[in-house]
Amino acid sequence: MLSISLSQWLTWLIVGALAGSLAGLVVKRSRQGFGHFTNLGIGLVGALLGGVLFRLLGLDLGLGSVSVSLEDLVAAFVGSLLFLLILRFMRK
Repeated sequence: MLSISLSQWLTWLIVGALAGSLAGLVVKRSRQGFGHFTNLGIGLVGALLGGVLFRLLGLDLGLGSVSVSLEDLVAAFVGSLLFLLILRFMRK
Protein backbone atom coordinates (compact mmCIF):
# COMPACT_ATOMS: atom_id res chain seq x y z
CA MET A 1 0.00 0.00 0.00
CA LEU A 2 1.24 3.49 -0.85
CA SER A 3 2.00 5.55 2.24
CA ILE A 4 2.13 9.31 1.78
CA SER A 5 3.33 11.52 4.62
CA LEU A 6 1.93 14.90 5.58
CA SER A 7 5.17 16.57 4.46
CA GLN A 8 4.80 15.00 0.98
CA TRP A 9 1.23 16.32 0.72
CA LEU A 10 2.41 19.80 1.73
CA THR A 11 5.26 19.64 -0.77
CA TRP A 12 2.83 18.70 -3.56
CA LEU A 13 0.53 21.57 -2.59
CA ILE A 14 3.42 24.05 -2.63
CA VAL A 15 4.81 22.80 -5.95
CA GLY A 16 1.30 22.70 -7.42
CA ALA A 17 0.53 26.23 -6.29
CA LEU A 18 3.80 27.57 -7.69
CA ALA A 19 3.52 25.74 -11.01
CA GLY A 20 -0.18 26.56 -11.44
CA SER A 21 0.38 30.23 -10.65
CA LEU A 22 3.27 30.40 -13.09
CA ALA A 23 1.25 28.65 -15.81
CA GLY A 24 -1.72 30.97 -15.14
CA LEU A 25 0.59 33.97 -15.38
CA VAL A 26 1.99 32.79 -18.72
CA VAL A 27 -1.35 31.79 -20.26
CA LYS A 28 -3.61 34.59 -18.96
CA ARG A 29 -0.87 37.25 -18.95
CA SER A 30 -2.13 38.54 -15.63
CA ARG A 31 -0.69 38.25 -12.16
CA GLN A 32 -3.79 36.47 -10.78
CA GLY A 33 -3.85 33.84 -13.52
CA PHE A 34 -7.02 31.78 -13.13
CA GLY A 35 -7.49 32.47 -9.40
CA HIS A 36 -5.86 30.90 -6.35
CA PHE A 37 -7.78 27.63 -6.16
CA THR A 38 -7.93 27.07 -9.90
CA ASN A 39 -4.19 27.75 -10.16
CA LEU A 40 -3.62 25.19 -7.39
CA GLY A 41 -5.75 22.60 -9.19
CA ILE A 42 -4.01 23.24 -12.50
CA GLY A 43 -0.65 22.97 -10.76
CA LEU A 44 -1.50 19.69 -9.03
CA VAL A 45 -2.75 18.11 -12.26
CA GLY A 46 0.26 19.57 -14.04
CA ALA A 47 2.65 18.15 -11.43
CA LEU A 48 1.18 14.69 -11.94
CA LEU A 49 1.15 14.98 -15.73
CA GLY A 50 4.63 16.53 -15.90
CA GLY A 51 6.10 13.96 -13.50
CA VAL A 52 4.73 11.08 -15.56
CA LEU A 53 5.83 12.69 -18.83
CA PHE A 54 9.38 13.37 -17.60
CA ARG A 55 9.73 9.80 -16.31
CA LEU A 56 8.33 8.28 -19.54
CA LEU A 57 10.73 10.33 -21.65
CA GLY A 58 13.62 9.68 -19.27
CA LEU A 59 14.21 13.40 -18.75
CA ASP A 60 16.54 14.21 -15.89
CA LEU A 61 17.46 17.87 -15.88
CA GLY A 62 20.18 17.35 -13.29
CA LEU A 63 18.98 20.35 -11.32
CA GLY A 64 19.56 18.78 -7.94
CA SER A 65 17.15 18.84 -5.08
CA VAL A 66 16.43 20.63 -1.88
CA SER A 67 13.25 19.55 -0.12
CA VAL A 68 11.33 20.65 -3.21
CA SER A 69 13.52 20.02 -6.22
CA LEU A 70 13.73 22.48 -9.04
CA GLU A 71 13.24 19.55 -11.40
CA ASP A 72 9.87 18.79 -9.78
CA LEU A 73 8.83 22.42 -10.19
CA VAL A 74 9.87 22.47 -13.87
CA ALA A 75 8.03 19.19 -14.51
CA ALA A 76 4.92 20.54 -12.77
CA PHE A 77 5.06 23.75 -14.81
CA VAL A 78 5.43 21.86 -18.10
CA GLY A 79 2.62 19.53 -17.08
CA SER A 80 0.41 22.50 -16.16
CA LEU A 81 0.94 24.08 -19.56
CA LEU A 82 0.25 20.75 -21.25
CA PHE A 83 -2.94 20.34 -19.20
CA LEU A 84 -4.13 23.83 -20.19
CA LEU A 85 -3.36 23.04 -23.83
CA ILE A 86 -5.42 19.84 -23.61
CA LEU A 87 -8.31 21.79 -22.02
CA ARG A 88 -8.15 24.39 -24.79
CA PHE A 89 -8.41 21.71 -27.51
CA MET A 90 -11.25 19.95 -25.69
CA ARG A 91 -13.28 23.18 -25.51
CA LYS A 92 -13.02 23.81 -29.25
